[in-house]
Amino acid sequence: MDDVRILNLKESVFADNDREAEKLREELTRRGVFLLNLMSAPGSGKTTLLVAIINKLKDEFKIGVMEADIDGRCDAETIVQKTGVRAIQLHTGGMCHLDAGMTRQGIEGMGDNDFDLLILENVGNLVCPAEFDTGATKNMMILSVPEGDDKPIKYPLMFEVSDAVIISKIDTLPVFDFDMDVARERIKRRNPNAVIFPASAKTGEGIDAICDWLRCEIRSIASR
Repeated sequence: MDDVRILNLKESVFADNDREAEKLREELTRRGVFLLNLMSAPGSGKTTLLVAIINKLKDEFKIGVMEADIDGRCDAETIVQKTGVRAIQLHTGGMCHLDAGMTRQGIEGMGDNDFDLLILENVGNLVCPAEFDTGATKNMMILSVPEGDDKPIKYPLMFEVSDAVIISKIDTLPVFDFDMDVARERIKRRNPNAVIFPASAKTGEGIDAICDWLRCEIRSIASR
C-alpha cells in the first residue's frame, strides 16, 4: 500500500504553532512587552491571585489581562472590578487551551495600548495548555494545596514547561495532606530551573516574592 499517504497532523499542528509562537514572542520583545501565560487546574485560585498581584504592580506598570474560558465572562469582570486594569474575555469555542494564533487575536483585541505586562489566564486544565506554546515570554502555573502534592508526577509536562510555579492556598496546609518538601522535590525533579513560590491570596503571604520576580522579568524585557 505504498500509494497511501500518511499525514502526521498533530506533529504538523505543533510545528506550525511553534513557528507562530516564536514570531509573536519576538514581536512582543521588540515592543518591550512581557507576556505571562498563567496556567492551572480549575479552582486553583488563578483569578484571586491575579487580583492580589495586579494591585501590587499596577502603579508601576501598565497591565492588561486576557481571561480565557470556554464560556462565561465572570473572570474578566472580576479583574476589572477589583483592579481597574483593562481586561477582556476570550471564548475558546469549546477548546481546552489557547495557541499562539488565539493569543495574537486576544492581544489585538486589547487595542493599541502600550502595555508593560500582559497576562494571559489560560483555560483551567493541567494537560492541553501545556502542549501549546502561546508565544508568552514566561510560563507560570499554579498548584493549589487542596489538589495534592502528587500533581508533578501525574501531569509532568505542565511542570516541565513552567518557568515559575506558585504553590497556592498555603493557608489551608493544616487541613490537607500536602507535604511542601515533597512537592518541591517533585517539581524540581521535573524542572530543576523552576522558581517556586508558596503563597496565599487570602493572607497575602508570598505575594511580594512573586511581584519581585515579575518586576525583574518585566524590566529585563523593557531594557532590551
